[in-house]
Amino acid sequence: MPSQKPRQLSHLHAQLAQLTANVSDLENLIQLTAIQAQSMRGLGGYAGGMFMAASKVLGEETVKGTGSSQGGQADGGRDQEKS
Repeated sequence: MPSQKPRQLSHLHAQLAQLTANVSDLENLIQLTAIQAQSMRGLGGYAGGMFMAASKVLGEETVKGTGSSQGGQADGGRDQEKS
């Protein structure tokens, strides 16, 4: 039994060293993830702005296109009825 204690302590020390290395890696990955999350937030805002701008432009074109095509058909129908 007494000969197992140094071996167990050595094994425990190796596991603690591995745990310390893993925690350090995790800390670095968390910091990198935080930086990437900020970048993704900016990218999301940019993409949202582009979608809103595209929606406004396409919405205006749709309203203009629908109004002129309906007006032309309505006027054309009236002109034909009067003739």
